[in-house]
Amino acid sequence: MIKFIREPFGLKPILKKEDIGNKGNKNQQRASNMSGTLKRLWKFMRDERYKVLLVIIIVVITSLLGIIGPFLVGRAIDNYLVPKEFDGFVTLLLVLLGVYVLHSISTLAQSFIMVGASQRTVFNMRYRLFNHMQYLPIDFYNKRQQGELMSRMTNDIETISQTLNSSFIQFTTSVITLIGTISVMLYLSPLLTILTLTIIPLLFVLVKYITNRTRPLYRIRQRSTGELNAYIEEVISGQEIVKAFSQEDYVIDQFEKRTRNLRDVTFWANLYSGMIPKIMNMLNNLSFTIVAGIGGILALTTDTVTVGIIVVFAEYARQFTRPLADLANQFNQVLSAIAGAERVFHIIDTETEKDDGTITDRDLNGHIEFKNVVFSYDKDQKRPTINDVSFDIKPGESIALIGSTGAGKTTIVQLLNRFYEVDKGEILIDGENIENYKRHVLKENSAFVIQDPFIFNASIKENVRFGKLDATDEEIIEACKNANAHDFIMELEYGYDTVIDGENHALSVGERQLISIARAFIRNPNILLLDEATSSIDTITELKIQEALESLMKGRTSIIIAHRLNTVRAVDRLIVLEHGEIIESGSHKELLDQKGVYYKMVNG
Repeated sequence: MIKFIREPFGLKPILKKEDIGNKGNKNQQRASNMSGTLKRLWKFMRDERYKVLLVIIIVVITSLLGIIGPFLVGRAIDNYLVPKEFDGFVTLLLVLLGVYVLHSISTLAQSFIMVGASQRTVFNMRYRLFNHMQYLPIDFYNKRQQGELMSRMTNDIETISQTLNSSFIQFTTSVITLIGTISVMLYLSPLLTILTLTIIPLLFVLVKYITNRTRPLYRIRQRSTGELNAYIEEVISGQEIVKAFSQEDYVIDQFEKRTRNLRDVTFWANLYSGMIPKIMNMLNNLSFTIVAGIGGILALTTDTVTVGIIVVFAEYARQFTRPLADLANQFNQVLSAIAGAERVFHIIDTETEKDDGTITDRDLNGHIEFKNVVFSYDKDQKRPTINDVSFDIKPGESIALIGSTGAGKTTIVQLLNRFYEVDKGEILIDGENIENYKRHVLKENSAFVIQDPFIFNASIKENVRFGKLDATDEEIIEACKNANAHDFIMELEYGYDTVIDGENHALSVGERQLISIARAFIRNPNILLLDEATSSIDTITELKIQEALESLMKGRTSIIIAHRLNTVRAVDRLIVLEHGEIIESGSHKELLDQKGVYYKMVNG
């Protein structure tokens, strides 16, 4: 963790030893696993490996051409200009021109091929991440902020994309150029080469000092960006609550704290990484001074060094320090990409929902049995959320789950949907444990109408069709008529083609609820799960919704989570829950006659 203290001219970061030495917590250890992450990235590039190898070959050719150019210039000086012998000089110039033309063409080719390969790799990675997230359990999302997950899908993968687009070529070019340049320098003058290499120890110390500080800073910057995105998404989604409670100043203050932290981390990360070009420029000037000064003395006093060699070495001195600078700069970019990649791989490594059932296709009758079901969201909690719950629902029967908040009503429905797996006991549908069914079989035979309807940013037609993707327009209209939604839809300017979303205030809550009921209608489910769909609706709309729900429930096994008792009197059976246990069960009349908990709830 990085903390900041105030100084007269700004902030100074305090880096703990574990941040610099990578001996911190588990996440920090993962962030230092560079080789493992790079191997996984290479696996993602399996379809692009031949293109990458081709790029490497072209990079080798480009780098060699870049090295040959100055060498030919030196030969021109020593063989033609100094002795003033111009026989063959034009040929050399044409060769030199050809070298630089080929250098430009190969540079363009390697960029073209690598950009295509990197974008296809990033596409595969983004697709793999999104695909994997669709099969993660609901509990995964409940424990994480939406904005933080979005940051992994966007910011982290974009960082990887930038690194593959440019850093890979620059990194490879720098390595090859460095090796080639040193080789030619040794061939021309071992003494000048040794003198030029004297800057390496100083370079190593300075770069190590910087990278030891940029590594944790880049890691924390990635995490802080995700946290900030999550907070922004949360505040934007909750604007009605913010305004209703006049908490604008509070959320602004919280945003300022988060964005200030990101600002400070980014400031120091960029400041440290920005030192590298300055250091390289200083070392470049130092190297040039060594070559020009000592090389000039050797040229005047000995025959081992010529003017051409000095010119070549002056150019190679720049070529020598430039790849070192590029390596240092790209190392920072690679560190940032690795931090992002590990955050992506962390999600990909998360275990998906268990779906090892053997029943892959069946029309369910809707006979539901809970047998001694026990479940806890937190396995360490003393009292289970659901404790030894048993009940039986016959096909076509309707029941209502009632009880106070936290009694376990929603949990029962979530267990039936297999959002979570039971700790003990079993849930049967048509005599088969639900674990024996493939998840899609359960979902295709059931529909879930929630209290707060979720509407996608799409047309009304497409929102209804989400319940059955191959539904025709005629089926959609019929479903909306059954849901009492057709009339208000036809009053809209664009009718069924009207684009809506969850924040569209052109539609009331009740109208959005009717659309969600139409979505359930078109699915034609055998099992219907209702989370009191009329709890926050006006009276007139409530009657329409209630009529639509009664039509939807006919002939279907229905479980209703009841928030208002006047809406459940017509169901076949009521189940009263308290602290995750069934304390009463029976029809409305039977429970009133018992004069127990339900009787007290009805009579206040």
